[in-house]
Amino acid sequence: MNKPQRLQPGDKIAIVSLSSGILGEPFAKHELDLLERRLNELGLDFVYMDNAKKGMEYLKAHPEARAADLVQAFKDKSAKAVWTVIGGDDTFRTLPYLMNDEFKQLVAENPKIFIGFSDTTTNHLMFYKLGLKTYYGPSLFADLAELGPEILPYTKEWIYELFEPTEGKEVTISPVWYSERTSFGEDQLGVPRVENEETHGFEFFGEGTIEGELLGGCLESLYEMLEYGRYEEQKEVFEKFPIFPEREEWKGKILFVETSEERPTPEKYEKMLMALENRGVFDEVVAIIAGKPQDEVYYDEYKAILARFAEKYNLPFVYNLNFGHAAPRLILPYGQKMRIDFGNRKINLVEEVVG
Repeated sequence: MNKPQRLQPGDKIAIVSLSSGILGEPFAKHELDLLERRLNELGLDFVYMDNAKKGMEYLKAHPEARAADLVQAFKDKSAKAVWTVIGGDDTFRTLPYLMNDEFKQLVAENPKIFIGFSDTTTNHLMFYKLGLKTYYGPSLFADLAELGPEILPYTKEWIYELFEPTEGKEVTISPVWYSERTSFGEDQLGVPRVENEETHGFEFFGEGTIEGELLGGCLESLYEMLEYGRYEEQKEVFEKFPIFPEREEWKGKILFVETSEERPTPEKYEKMLMALENRGVFDEVVAIIAGKPQDEVYYDEYKAILARFAEKYNLPFVYNLNFGHAAPRLILPYGQKMRIDFGNRKINLVEEVVG
């Protein structure tokens, strides 16, 4: 798999809206302005792809326009990274316009950092099929345009891994986590998020040292690739373009999962894990890591359900990592190795995040 090169000060990023078109809405103008200022503070130049700011209604109706932006971003040799604005729920509609030999060749010839989370899981697994290592991590609106006084410090620390990566970087717990905002209006500019002390830490269940490449994503997104629950056309698209990894592709991997802002019930959480079970995922992976649930809703219930699956398949797991929908957020590199030392309660990325 191709591993993209690190960012340098002054590099340009291509901004894409691959799901929700919120970037182009007038009510989000204050977030757009803040995003541009924060990118400049990071020393990055940026360019919006042609359709990125055309708004929610247009992009909902035109998945081909979203896909065209991704093609444009990889054709732009001056852009060193492609960064998603935010998630959503219908990125799958872009697959028919991207899963082809022409785009595969374009990606192979122009490897770039691609980063985002949530519904962007669909794009990540598409790129995994196309042979590009990508990054499950902060999105532009959720993280760089954080309405408080600054990008959350733990998140910013991981963003800098795209510039000056640390070989063997230890994954540590954030000392605080942040309650989700209930409003994103202009009146929230400069208002800090509510901080909560981290009282659980990483919760380790297992023995010895495990090493494996990372593969996974948002649990709801993974589930809908298998059960096609939200949109009528999902079944047709995912059967024609099966991006969910085949059973043998999970062999030796560390599965990472997290849950969305929809805060699924424990019953739904178990059902989603059962869908992975039915595809043989737990028979093949060597360990599981799970993200903190947003606002710690169903924290204990999710942990107990995950523990049952782990026990059934004799899998070690670590619970409560800072990735996914609970802020702050780290970066998990697809297809790169993580080492988990259960005895010493340490987690490290084996290689540098970027090249």
